[in-house]
Amino acid sequence: MLQLLLLLQNRGRLTSAQLASELEVSSRTILRDVDAMTEAGLPIIVYQGNQGGIELGFNYRTRLTGLAQDEAEALGLILAAPSPLVSALGAEDAARRARAKLVESLPDKSRAAAKRMSETFTVTGDGRQHDPRIKAMAHAVRNQLKVRLRFSTLGEIAIHPTAMRLDGADWAVRDGRVDHWVPLSDWGRVNVSALQF
Repeated sequence: MLQLLLLLQNRGRLTSAQLASELEVSSRTILRDVDAMTEAGLPIIVYQGNQGGIELGFNYRTRLTGLAQDEAEALGLILAAPSPLVSALGAEDAARRARAKLVESLPDKSRAAAKRMSETFTVTGDGRQHDPRIKAMAHAVRNQLKVRLRFSTLGEIAIHPTAMRLDGADWAVRDGRVDHWVPLSDWGRVNVSALQF
């Protein structure tokens, strides 16, 4: 119900089918939850017909506020990273639901920044590699900056870095121009341009 409330407040009017799809439940469950929330005193309005849907009335809001852009991005990274403890305790499903509720509670700009970071940077290892090129490449990905790998060599290539991933102990960057992953071992000397792609 909390996630349903957050979806309505952040996205406006939604149909029961849209809510059911987002929350991975049936439309009947959504309607039952809406009834329970209305009985609890929440100002939920249900519109019938072709342009109908469910929305919150009277500008009802509850927000997780005060996050700066870089804080929202850091939160997105934290939420995207796998946790050995969560996995060991078999709480992956609960963690996924909690993550979705937390992200939905953010204001629009913060929510978009957190989602973008969690979708752009993927970690499947422990991330403990301390190569300065990784931080530079992350800066290029975040700001859509052109990068030259193996800079000033015969094998130099220009890429448009659109995402990074850590698989085990190996980092890689995706070149958005050709949709190809380039492993850290092939980066060589990295030159991050000031030019955006």
